[in-house]
Amino acid sequence: MNRLLAVYTLALREVVRFVRQKNRVFGALAQPVLFWIIFGAGLSASFSPGVSAGQGYNEYFYPGTVVLVLLFTSIFSTISIIEDRNEGFLQGVLVAPVGIGSVVAGKVVGTTILALMQGGIMLALAPLAGLPLDLGQVVAAMLVLAFIAIALTGVGISIAWNMSSTQGFHAIMTAFLMPMWFLSGAFFPANGLPSWLAAMLAVNPLTYGLATFRYALYEPGSPALANLPSLPVSAAALGLFALGSVTLATALAHRRPAGPDS
Repeated sequence: MNRLLAVYTLALREVVRFVRQKNRVFGALAQPVLFWIIFGAGLSASFSPGVSAGQGYNEYFYPGTVVLVLLFTSIFSTISIIEDRNEGFLQGVLVAPVGIGSVVAGKVVGTTILALMQGGIMLALAPLAGLPLDLGQVVAAMLVLAFIAIALTGVGISIAWNMSSTQGFHAIMTAFLMPMWFLSGAFFPANGLPSWLAAMLAVNPLTYGLATFRYALYEPGSPALANLPSLPVSAAALGLFALGSVTLATALAHRRPAGPDS
């Protein structure tokens, strides 16, 4: 009971703090939407990822934009681990009789709720991308987004837990997290790529998360789903990505429970 209360309390704190910081809400939503508008408009005339499917670039880029919203939400949320440690809040939580697993779970649950709130707003824009969704597709899409958010939050916690400066976290974000998104098939399709670049997409777990999300948005057999990994493979890889990242985050938290200053 104490563990569930701790998870609930930490998750609620995460949501309340994020919502009260309007600049974080604006940054997590505005930048991906601007990317979608600018890149979609700028590249639509010269880039045709799915000519046979009649798919324009705005439509192709839309699922990647939604995943980018989740990525930014995870980044902005997990970076608060460093702030909490520097302000002494994290140390106070860690000495409470709740267990490290509850602390990590609270962070994951809170961030996933935030990601789903913002992902839900982005899904409401799907008709603007030429994707009118029915209720079943919305439910499936939200479920997939939850798994992606859990996976990205686990990655964020794993990175932030052992770091002492937000500047260092931003450097990792630039060098690792953003390339992971670029190489997920969000920006360009895998077909026709050089073999070395296609291999990088194939080993990127986010590739399968984005592919599963595309399956949730389209009817089975849609030409827009051509050249994607199969649904069973994509869904299994996404599940393993989420489980593996949270397991890694929990293991790292147990290994260094008080951070680098301990």
